[in-house]
Amino acid sequence: MTHVSSSENGMTLTSGQLDAYLARIGVGRPVSLDVDSLSRLHRAHLMAFTWDALDAFMGWPCSIAPATAFAKMVEGRRGGWCYEMNGLFGAALTALGFRVTRLCGAVDREVMGDLVIGNHLALRVDLDRPYLADVGLGDAIVEPVPLAAGPISDRGFEFSIVPTDDGWLRFKNHARGMAHSFDFQPDYSDEAKMAATLCWLTQDPGSPFTSALALILHTENGYVALKNDCLCRVTADSVSEQRITSADHLADTFKTIFNIDVPKPDHVWEKIQAVGRGEAA
Repeated sequence: MTHVSSSENGMTLTSGQLDAYLARIGVGRPVSLDVDSLSRLHRAHLMAFTWDALDAFMGWPCSIAPATAFAKMVEGRRGGWCYEMNGLFGAALTALGFRVTRLCGAVDREVMGDLVIGNHLALRVDLDRPYLADVGLGDAIVEPVPLAAGPISDRGFEFSIVPTDDGWLRFKNHARGMAHSFDFQPDYSDEAKMAATLCWLTQDPGSPFTSALALILHTENGYVALKNDCLCRVTADSVSEQRITSADHLADTFKTIFNIDVPKPDHVWEKIQAVGRGEAA
């Protein structure tokens, strides 16, 4: 196990890129590096960027590099998934002067075992104490939390961090969460394992992301999620659903609900329809 910080990996942003990123999420440079500033940045990132696994679904190129995430998400007005969301956020935090460590996580390790180690990127930010910052789980926390076992409440949703029997920590998502949990260790980073797992997640027919479209964007009291042609609005005590009915409806949903610029939305609609018919990708 190795401890690898964002700065040690060169995973940071230039001054110009940082300014563009901050403009994209609608906040200024913090005057101090404290938990309040971290929380404000964390929340702003999640309100601005859609969690977006569209590239894996469509078979479009995808990278683990924060520089690629910047070009896609800031310049290209797209969203990203965990490697990109937390990759970009960690690079921005590092550029601001925060001490950031990229953590190699494992979504659903409680069910799948060590096979899934590397399928999630989370962040540790060291301030007065270590904090878990994670803008990449999709439908989870909107603000960082102390990196310690205990219950977590966020906008009425209940989460927790619990120790596992084999020495890991497990972040347990809320009851309606898309991912039930992910395991991590406070000092464990493995860039090679994450890069290898990225290949599986984006290319293998058995990957959950190649067989279903998933988008999530946080709101003040919950989030809105799209899975294939089903659009859901979720709060701590309510769920409402709406069906997407056409390629034009999908394109409008991308633009007006998720605030992303998606190339060839008609091709995305065609694939959603093929998945619904049970056809191979």
